Amino acid sequence: MKHEKAAEDERDKATYLGFDLSTQKLKAVQLNNKLEILVTAEVKFDSDLPEFRTTGGANAGARKNEYFVQPVMWVKAIDIVMDRLVMEGADLSTVVAIGGSAQQHGSLYWSRHGIDTLKNLDPDKFLHLQIDDSAFVLTRTPIWMDGSAENQCLEMETAIGGLTEMVSLTGSKCYPRFTGPQIRKVYQQRTHAYEDSKRISLVSSFLASMFLGEVAAIDYADASGMNLFDITSKSWSKACLNACAPDLEERLGEPVKTNSILGNVCDFFVQRFGMPETCKVAAFTGDNPSALSGMLVEKDWLVMSLGTSDTIMMNLEQPPQLEEGHVLCHPTEEDQYMGLLCFRNGSLVRDAFKRTEAQNSWQTFSSLLDSTPRGNYGNMALHFHTMEIIPNAKGVLRWNKTHTAASPDAAKGVSKFTSPEAEIRALIEGQFLHRRAVATDMGFHFGEETKIIATGGASVNKSILQVISDVFNAPVYIQKASEAALLGAAYRAKYAEYLDELSKNEDKTEASIEEVNNSSSSNNTSVLSYHDFILPYVPNHLERVCEPSKDSEDIYTPMLDRYRAMAYVLQQIK
Repeated sequence: MKHEKAAEDERDKATYLGFDLSTQKLKAVQLNNKLEILVTAEVKFDSDLPEFRTTGGANAGARKNEYFVQPVMWVKAIDIVMDRLVMEGADLSTVVAIGGSAQQHGSLYWSRHGIDTLKNLDPDKFLHLQIDDSAFVLTRTPIWMDGSAENQCLEMETAIGGLTEMVSLTGSKCYPRFTGPQIRKVYQQRTHAYEDSKRISLVSSFLASMFLGEVAAIDYADASGMNLFDITSKSWSKACLNACAPDLEERLGEPVKTNSILGNVCDFFVQRFGMPETCKVAAFTGDNPSALSGMLVEKDWLVMSLGTSDTIMMNLEQPPQLEEGHVLCHPTEEDQYMGLLCFRNGSLVRDAFKRTEAQNSWQTFSSLLDSTPRGNYGNMALHFHTMEIIPNAKGVLRWNKTHTAASPDAAKGVSKFTSPEAEIRALIEGQFLHRRAVATDMGFHFGEETKIIATGGASVNKSILQVISDVFNAPVYIQKASEAALLGAAYRAKYAEYLDELSKNEDKTEASIEEVNNSSSSNNTSVLSYHDFILPYVPNHLERVCEPSKDSEDIYTPMLDRYRAMAYVLQQIK
């Protein structure tokens, strides 16, 4: 009995670390065993590391669309954030598992010296004095902002049989920002550096490597944002690797499931910060998959981030054949996929209307929006001020109630509606009819169980959220806690440790499951899903803010068809 009590006390004291290396900062969080936040710390690259001269966390290259980061900046940020955790009172001797999240599509190129140094870190010295420029064959490495690999995209798609084949294999067409085309560019323009690189990491697996003390494996979810990974077979695509660069597979290493434990934390962190030798390092992943896991998104839920660009994330049972948009391996459900859609014309367009139609006041904007009936008397508008992704169109089109695709002036429409309130409602309804149509095309099935989670800047605007609720005919929720990617990193650490314990100790399996089931209403299965395992700890993580109006479906279903007609007409205008 004493032994069991001691083990239970030990479990109660267990904590979990999560890290998120975003574009502008590195943030860390320590959660207790109930997944409550104990301590946070962060390092802002521009202000805390001014010697690297970044703007928004990145450096502009000499050529158009080139952006890079010096990896040593990130190493130095790890030194600082660990010290800040300790200064904030974090007891790192209680950490049982570490998880991580990082900006997607960046790549780092290890030298042999760097790999050897990583395996033999001296706990008496800062990390950045050991993992310095000599650890990498490229001291300036491309990140997701770099859009300069367009030629390499064309070459890779041509080599494997075209864009459709690339989408079918990897879940996305070739994007200049994606890691595969960027690696090919390095191979072509810095051939000696490529040949001297012994391993290539994503930003997420690089961050995991620092805690592991060896080059960490790339996880399935982040691997599927590279144009190199076969999302169906969960392995590197030989055709894509061959189209990218020679001997690439040995540089990338064997990919692993996102729920994997990679190993124990390296001796550097044990000696320097008092972390337990048994502390596990879970696979780190990209920030979008990590955000999905941090929000505990269920099958019928849609996440809508309302920012400069609007982004939609969703669960998918099958990967769709959609030329635009991204399909990634799901971070927590092994047999599912994650859909990611980006809409360029988001908050910047809404901001422009706030200035021109609402006296530069969000309060006035909301009042005007609320004062107009759903459906807007048949007035509809599409505002693609910059070239939209889906559909591939740019321009503005306004239709009143008399317009159809067959109207002689369908491509012209009307130049302006008669009131600011009609303009604002036409903008907002048009934006979200657009989002719903594209999400449907990606394979998301809308029904009675559909729920929307709204995040990002515009999610504070209740009037906009009500339009979303009506257009999608679904309730809208907001998250009570921010930093979903960061929390997702720590949550996945706890879940990966749970799976690891189950697999290692079959005798304790039933007891472990019984313990979790006693504290939740989870269904009684041999292994709990990620959602069922984590949800009892954070049962009230969402707040319902809007319900759809009773007549929503009747009003917006016909408008969805009308939106499609308008989008088609706008695409034809050159």
